[in-house]
Amino acid sequence: MKQYHDLLKSILSHGHEHNDRTGVGTISHFGHQTRFDLRAGFPIVTTKKIPFRWVAEELFWFLSGDTNEANLRARGVDIWAEWADEAHTSRFGRESGDLGPVYGYLWRSFGGHYPARDGVDQIAKLVDQITSNPNSRRHIVTGWDPRQADNVDLPPCHTLFQFKVQDARILHCQLYQRSADAFLGVPFNISSYALLMHLIAHVCDLEVGEFVYTLGDFHIYKNHVQQVEALLAREPFPLPELKIIDESKRLRGLEGLLKMRYEHLGLVGYQSHGKIAATVAV
Repeated sequence: MKQYHDLLKSILSHGHEHNDRTGVGTISHFGHQTRFDLRAGFPIVTTKKIPFRWVAEELFWFLSGDTNEANLRARGVDIWAEWADEAHTSRFGRESGDLGPVYGYLWRSFGGHYPARDGVDQIAKLVDQITSNPNSRRHIVTGWDPRQADNVDLPPCHTLFQFKVQDARILHCQLYQRSADAFLGVPFNISSYALLMHLIAHVCDLEVGEFVYTLGDFHIYKNHVQQVEALLAREPFPLPELKIIDESKRLRGLEGLLKMRYEHLGLVGYQSHGKIAATVAV
């Protein structure tokens, strides 16, 4: 996937050393935008293996509004485990596994009094407005609440996304991401939002268009540089195609979106090089 390789090369060519909260240190660059036309294939990195099921399960977990890491881990996905142990959650007076008001809560109950579900359901509003008022320029979901940002160990990195409906049939999306771990996080983020676009388009009976990916601080951790160089030495494979399995067309509206499961997805023709292991900075 050329856009991803170009992003990594941009950091290596123009980035500067930057100290960060993890203590690992990064090579960091600021401000980048790239585009993915989902009609040309599903954007998933092919120069290392991306576990697509993990991408999907995490997204379904977000959409459900759940913030308990144990429920995600029960689906075989442990990518949030480092922030969910007692050493991290007890700092906020929460039990092990309770991540607090992170993505799922902010998407489904923004402005609420955690853990009560008494806030704004942004996903419900999004689906309703795309269907009933497609020409609106207010199809926005925000994951950044300054009242809650210091009440969690890891406040949202992908902070705001906006949808646009073109010609009453094509759905575009732009994401702004404040902080991007280019080697470990970004491949997940690209595929996650591409999948979200497909899901929203399906339940609103639209076609997918472009995913516009806008980054603030995008960086390579210093202990990932060798892995990045190994990845860039590999030749990308063609992109696969995503299919949503819903022959009866029953998965419509918010109810249909929340019923989506991995079994409804088919990633056809995904080829990749092998996994490249790297340690996450916590």
